[in-house]
Amino acid sequence: MPRRQTGRHRKPEPLAAPEGAPALVLAVPGTPSTASRSLAEEVSSIARSELPGLDARIGYVDGGDDEFPSLEAVLAQAANEHKARADADGQPDPGPAAVVVPLLAGPDSALLRRIRQAMMNSGSGAELTDVLGPHPLLAEALHVRLSEAGLARADRARLFTVATAADGIILATVGGEEAVQAAGITGMLLSARLAVPVLAAALDEEGAISRTAEQLRESGSQQLALAPYLIGPEISDGLLGAAAAEAGCASAEALGAYGTVGRLALSNYAAAVGIALPTQAQGAPVR
Repeated sequence: MPRRQTGRHRKPEPLAAPEGAPALVLAVPGTPSTASRSLAEEVSSIARSELPGLDARIGYVDGGDDEFPSLEAVLAQAANEHKARADADGQPDPGPAAVVVPLLAGPDSALLRRIRQAMMNSGSGAELTDVLGPHPLLAEALHVRLSEAGLARADRARLFTVATAADGIILATVGGEEAVQAAGITGMLLSARLAVPVLAAALDEEGAISRTAEQLRESGSQQLALAPYLIGPEISDGLLGAAAAEAGCASAEALGAYGTVGRLALSNYAAAVGIALPTQAQGAPVR
């Protein structure tokens, strides 16, 4: 029989979700659509690939039917299933049925209030995590989206130029002043990566984008770019295009289901549940 490896050369046990662990429920904002469902499913898939056995579900803040189930309904179902398993195992206190992770890059107090209300209405005893940002990995994701649009160098270490590379970035967010301040933290990290000024502005504040564009131009920037500090579902169609036109510049795509979005969602869940993730799953620090 082969001998079991011990000591420093022993292979680590494969990581998996503990049996009976709470479900990870992504709270998806905005008007439900096939696009937002596809995005949320991809984010959930990334989280499951990093933590096999994870029970990942999707609840829509504005949902309410079989195709797009509401967050309240998803949490209520998770609670019923969790209690039934606990009763079958003879556990008097099964703990929380779910951990809700808002699919938001930054804070939005009005939206978070609605998420908390849905959690209360469900009677699930679910826990709510922080939003995904600010975080260095979101600065990386913004850099990638800008480079995909030809608005930034893909890698500062490579000595080549991009004719359309921006020399000033407007970091567009929603959620009021708190969201702008939080975006500004990630904006500083993005500025360090690109070596250009980055200013955050609210898409949902009239005139904020144009004022920020003017501020950047007054400071010497000539070629501006709009970088959405957004996952995507939280804004209505056409809002980014209108903002880019207002600023007179090109725009990158929203963050979407970029790999680090799924890993940050899992990291927030794991921190709430008490699961220690390997560095890769948590998201390695940006170089």
